[in-house]
Amino acid sequence: MRAIVQNTYGPAEVLSLQDITRPVVGDADLLVRVHAAGLDPGVWHVMTGLPYLIRLLGYGFRGPKDRVRGRALAGRVEAVGKDVTRFRPGDDVYGTCDGSFAEYAIVQAGDVAPKPARLTFDQAAAVPISATTALQGLRDVGRLRAGQRVLVIGASGGIGTFAVQLAEVYGAHVTGVCSTSKTDLVRRLGAAEVVDYTREDFADGTRHYDLILDTAGNRPLAHLRRALAPEGTLVIVGGETGGRWTGGFQRSVLAALLSPFMRQHLRMLTSKENGADLRALEEHFEAGRLTPVIDRTYPLSEVPEAVRYLAEGHARGKVVITV
Repeated sequence: MRAIVQNTYGPAEVLSLQDITRPVVGDADLLVRVHAAGLDPGVWHVMTGLPYLIRLLGYGFRGPKDRVRGRALAGRVEAVGKDVTRFRPGDDVYGTCDGSFAEYAIVQAGDVAPKPARLTFDQAAAVPISATTALQGLRDVGRLRAGQRVLVIGASGGIGTFAVQLAEVYGAHVTGVCSTSKTDLVRRLGAAEVVDYTREDFADGTRHYDLILDTAGNRPLAHLRRALAPEGTLVIVGGETGGRWTGGFQRSVLAALLSPFMRQHLRMLTSKENGADLRALEEHFEAGRLTPVIDRTYPLSEVPEAVRYLAEGHARGKVVITV
């Protein structure tokens, strides 16, 4: 089968399309014929091996432990292990695995769910990482309640586009932060207000929010806290600054250390994709309350170009790989 393979850490050139052996399904696994795969910043981090912290977390010290890139997928079940009872060959599914940039992938049964009929394979592949991260950030860590004022930073990105829609579904008053060219998109997604960060500062002291979801941001905690209500909650979702060793992780550590000593709640999100949350999201997709935003699609052979585009930071919503 064809797959995007990586043997060393480095720029996009380390990714290559190769013919490799089709994986063999285990007793508790599914073999999925991949139709589409979602691209997220985690692919760039594993590709480059940066920050170095990820190498210490088990991805491989000198080179990637898993050679095939990609995590999110949507496809059709080809075969099931003997212990799998929930799925059967021919089922359309979406979820996460190790190595979705391939024609076939092995998926643990608990990490996928039936694909919503309303979604195409391309749309479904955009969901598993970004939508579940937004859901867990708002529902589990942020404990969002109807009527609250919510600020989504990075509202036009992969996680942000889902977060704006979900917060609106849950009855919040949503403000999205994005650049000038993306304000119309964020309004269409359901934001009651939009802040163009190139022209104004959301933390100027005139507005305060019950919940701030900061997606892959780089703003100091002190700046974010100025926009937070006295007993509000800040949820930090990743980060893209801080150097080659820790990336943006130091903000999350500092937030955890400071939070016990203040009325404001400073939280970091460590998301865990799972089939249960995908099933929880299904009713919103089927009812049309949630719609994946896809910026571009690339064929499997052009994954390096897709990664370069995502790394530039200009994508509106998700980038998807068609297989």
